[in-house]
Amino acid sequence: MLRQQDVGHRIVVRRIVGIREGRPLFSDALGELVELSETHITMATDRGRLRVPVDEVHRAKRVPPARRPTAVAVAALELAADEAWPAPVRGRLGDWLLRSAAGWTGRANSALPVGDPDRPLPDALDAVQRWYADHGQPALVNTPLPLATPIGAELDARGWAARPPVLVQTAALAALTASLAGPAAPPPAGSDPALPPVELTAAPTDDWFAAVAGRKGDLPDAARHVLTAVHRIRFAHVYADGRLVALGRGTVTGERRWLGLTLIEVLPEARRQGLASRVIRALADWGAAEGATHAFLQVEQRNAPAVALYRKLGFTTHHTYLTRVAPA
Repeated sequence: MLRQQDVGHRIVVRRIVGIREGRPLFSDALGELVELSETHITMATDRGRLRVPVDEVHRAKRVPPARRPTAVAVAALELAADEAWPAPVRGRLGDWLLRSAAGWTGRANSALPVGDPDRPLPDALDAVQRWYADHGQPALVNTPLPLATPIGAELDARGWAARPPVLVQTAALAALTASLAGPAAPPPAGSDPALPPVELTAAPTDDWFAAVAGRKGDLPDAARHVLTAVHRIRFAHVYADGRLVALGRGTVTGERRWLGLTLIEVLPEARRQGLASRVIRALADWGAAEGATHAFLQVEQRNAPAVALYRKLGFTTHHTYLTRVAPA
């Protein structure tokens, strides 16, 4: 059967739709798992949204994606994501990227093994460990899958652990903006006064930094570099009664193709009001004006509520990655 970790992935469900001559009749449905509860399986199929009661399910399992992205496509998106989350200390091992940001976030403190490291794989991984040891940090390697499957096998053999899987999800920007109803700009006169505007700025406010610190811990100088050192960038703020209640960050990278969405956050007391969607809409409109044609985001596979939200907005999983951790 399915687990919460399967949300956001392609599944097949065989359900019982009736009985004929004492035998069950079955029907199969193929699509992406949107939500999994104790009572229902909700999936997005080619024919629309389908909600299947669990007591009608004969069998359900995860299946491979319909089309896997090419190695070139995975590498290009990973490099665009790196550009959108830039570590201040960087090195190279052939084509591989080595990144350090005082330990702030795994993405900015891990090797990205895309391309040729200019040496045999075992020697390359030894060099990665030496580089991070020289910087006083544990060695981490981000392995985009399936591109880095051979690297993952070598890390398995060396006893490296793995952090929870992360989904790299994408959507065409035109489809994303079409799916987001409601204005992102200040509400017009006569509209609901409780609907606060989304403000986009070229630099984050102190409130914005404080909200991020509340979620991710103290922000050293390296963290502020990661958050701000992108040429095309906007920071989203939503205020209610003088208090920041929602935020987000948008970047345009990858030769202006990709709008990266990060740090989409709504305070608990302001949730279920559509603020996250409005923040995404504002950033999507800005990204489109900058020339971006597609959006991407990264979300932990186990974060089922966020995965479900992004699926409703039209995001699908492009590829996944694992952050691998060297043994102590």
